[in-house]
Amino acid sequence: MHVAFRLLWLLPLGAAVPLSRPAARPAAPARVLVPVELFTSEGCSSCPAADALLRELTAAQPVPGVEILALGEHVDYWNRLGWQDAFSQPAFTQRQHMYAEGFGSGSYTPQAVVGGRTELVGHQREKLLAAIREAARAPQATVVLTAEAAGSTHRLQVRVSGAPAAGAQVLLAITESGLASQVGRGENAGRLLRHAAVVRELRPLGTATAAGTFAATVPVNVNSGWKTAGLRYVVLVQASVTHYITGAAVLPAE
Repeated sequence: MHVAFRLLWLLPLGAAVPLSRPAARPAAPARVLVPVELFTSEGCSSCPAADALLRELTAAQPVPGVEILALGEHVDYWNRLGWQDAFSQPAFTQRQHMYAEGFGSGSYTPQAVVGGRTELVGHQREKLLAAIREAARAPQATVVLTAEAAGSTHRLQVRVSGAPAAGAQVLLAITESGLASQVGRGENAGRLLRHAAVVRELRPLGTATAAGTFAATVPVNVNSGWKTAGLRYVVLVQASVTHYITGAAVLPAE
């Protein structure tokens, strides 16, 4: 007791007693990006449930190690049935037909296509989650996406390695979240429909080399009618024969 008392007095007034530092936490592993393309329409009464499910999953991100990317692609073949979907594009109808030929499923709404590998009715929660987990286990190309802004024009730098050697396509999708419509006619007349991230634009950037690489700088003009806060750039690497999506990257537009 006497010795302990004398040692305490040897410390200068106000001296800091060193504390052990906690060990540095290891960096969290990168999450696998799994795109879920939802072929939908504001004219379809079954589609709002699929939109709601995809919005829920992208907000909650319930699959460990996975980031679910929502790509709402509004088809145009419902437009003749009483309501003109402002987000619909013929290109999305054509893309759905491409998938239908491969799956032998026919085109319907709401149809979810997960990673280009699996198709299912878009509001089937457990089947959708299972398909997402399966797609996340597949080998992934490395995709690096950066951007520079100059007014309303952005320049995207896209770099891909490890893509399928047989001429994989590299695609750019621009999505906007937070969109909704008050529907006046058709099967959803009188309803306010809130959408999962809507694809505003989808275009090919080029084809990967035989070595599985791709590099390009791409100018993008942001439409003045789009809300920048909700915009994201999504790059997809898609095999030309199987249509499997083997790599992805995402970047906010802001």
